[in-house]
Amino acid sequence: MSLPRELEFSTDVTRHERGFCLARVRDMVRIRRLEERCAQLYGEQKIRGFLHLYVGEEAVAAGVMPQLQPQDNVVATYREHGHALLRGVSMNAIMAEMYGKQEGCSRGRGGSMHLFDRATRFFGGNAIVGGGLPLATGLALADKLAPRPGCVTACFFGEGAVAEGAFHESLNLAALWRLPVLFICENNLYAMGTALARSESSIDLTAKAATYGLATAHVNGMNVLAVSEAARDAVDRVRRTQAPFFLELHTYRFRAHSMFDAELYRDKAEVERWKAHGPIHTFTGRLKAAGMMTEADFEAIDREAAAEVEAAVQFAEAGSWEPEADLLRDVTAPH
Repeated sequence: MSLPRELEFSTDVTRHERGFCLARVRDMVRIRRLEERCAQLYGEQKIRGFLHLYVGEEAVAAGVMPQLQPQDNVVATYREHGHALLRGVSMNAIMAEMYGKQEGCSRGRGGSMHLFDRATRFFGGNAIVGGGLPLATGLALADKLAPRPGCVTACFFGEGAVAEGAFHESLNLAALWRLPVLFICENNLYAMGTALARSESSIDLTAKAATYGLATAHVNGMNVLAVSEAARDAVDRVRRTQAPFFLELHTYRFRAHSMFDAELYRDKAEVERWKAHGPIHTFTGRLKAAGMMTEADFEAIDREAAAEVEAAVQFAEAGSWEPEADLLRDVTAPH
């Protein structure tokens, strides 16, 4: 598949403060280093079960999450490690959850696809494709009825979820009941191994959302500043109008769908073309060219992220397994 046309355009880095830009680099590097270490630990069988990596898509979470407020809700997919981390879930708790230790954010019961943290209003990690959409609609309805004025529910999902009935039902209800949901489609072109053009007769996803009366926008999801600006505008609009909005972000995953994916459905040359637009090296390159960042700055950020990851690994290694006597707790209702 070809690169989206909007990847040809870049946001001017000099329009932003240096500290803001370096913070976005730090966010993306933290996600990348965490996930690369998780992939290594998976190979060592320290992490088991399903593992879906976000490598290549970091600009989405790094651009959107800083625009949200603590009172807002966040609902994510099974590729949610970066969202949880930037929402404020500690890397220790995330890594312990990956290991299945009870010090994890879901007490080791959820693993990679079910990160959850009540304190930061991070409501998953949802393993079912499109499963987070009705949950987000319900959270926004609860905020409206409580009421909790001014709150926003940010719901992340992939373009594969657009083919699910839950997508259409959720957008319809959000528009009908005028609910403050920001629907964020992370369009990485492949629903597992199926290209978007093979599953959708129309690949203009904003047009689908518009049929339900939602305002929409789409932007280059590989450009963290473009994502940040679009997300800021979208969040502000939802918060102000208390009505839903659909934001499509064109992005691409560099790794396989999951650790069990043989990747027979896309050419290696296509992956390499997209890697040339990788969010970390292109952004840092632009910052260096503008005199806003040095290689020493990047190396310091990278060292800091690597140290945080290793500390999280040690925390998980030292964690404890849930006692066998507790395994049925919360599984069945008491008699």
